[in-house]
Amino acid sequence: MNITELDFLELDEVASEKSGGKILFATDDWFAAAENLLKDGEPEWKEDVFTEFGKWMDGWETRRKRCAGHDWAIIGLNQPSIIRGFCADTAYFTGNYAPRISIQAARLNENDIKLFPKRCRKVGSAATAQEFKEVSRLKTENWETIVPMTELGSGYPETRHNYITSTSTSTWTHLRLNLFPDGGIARLRVYGTICCNPLNPDALTDLVAQENGGTCIDYSNAHYGHPKNIIRCGKGVNMADGWETARRLDRPPIIEVDNSGILQVPGNEWAVFKLAHVGLIDSIIIDTTHFKGNFPDNAKVEGILIDSDDEIKNDRWKTVLSTKKVRIYKRYI
Repeated sequence: MNITELDFLELDEVASEKSGGKILFATDDWFAAAENLLKDGEPEWKEDVFTEFGKWMDGWETRRKRCAGHDWAIIGLNQPSIIRGFCADTAYFTGNYAPRISIQAARLNENDIKLFPKRCRKVGSAATAQEFKEVSRLKTENWETIVPMTELGSGYPETRHNYITSTSTSTWTHLRLNLFPDGGIARLRVYGTICCNPLNPDALTDLVAQENGGTCIDYSNAHYGHPKNIIRCGKGVNMADGWETARRLDRPPIIEVDNSGILQVPGNEWAVFKLAHVGLIDSIIIDTTHFKGNFPDNAKVEGILIDSDDEIKNDRWKTVLSTKKVRIYKRYI
């Protein structure tokens, strides 16, 4: 798959735990529970670790099918989203990966969501007849197919990442992941754009937050971490869960500072964020948690009011926050 086809990887990941995604139903959780699909971290391997039900696996793994049908799970997104692509990661599932998947989608209302049976996450279990009866009221098998049946590669390093594009332009709230017929997947990454309802104009709102519809649309460098990480829900868990660039090769051999203590170096790194809504900026928080020897020396924020992303490269940017020193750990400015 070429670079153009993987452009969706620059978009927000809208189904992970940190993004508010949840497993609402799964047909079978025998070897490993479906919730593992949505973990933010990379899959792990634990040699010689077994549960009473079989080999411990960091993903969703169902038992070998011994009845008619196939396995499937329902994922609830935190916010309605337009979905552009997926990565089905089969890491470490080498002889037990799901050979094929498809993905269906729906936009449900609050009354629909109440029809889901209570989710009981438990390894070594499967959905009961009563749970199947309750979820059948949603007719999930008739949801729109946005990824047709697609073959997956095994969980070896060279074949584990299965990238799948979606041409759907509709807004969805829920996904149905189908395994054909059974097996395991380590992670399911869902990439797209969050579409939120209008915000309360009288309340303070984080306009750049991913959960409210903010998105990163351009940047100069993302060598160690993508700038989209800094607008995700919650606090960063480590340096990988933030934005870190490579060290600029044009920095001078000996650093000088001005009277304000600002480093005198050529150029700068930058990222452009599209806000969820037009708004007046009341305050800005720059959080450097976990960045102790590599936090930025200073920061500046500019803003622009435009009708199209194509207009971002013009000279109408206005300073919202003038250049300020940034400090270690946490700095509010």
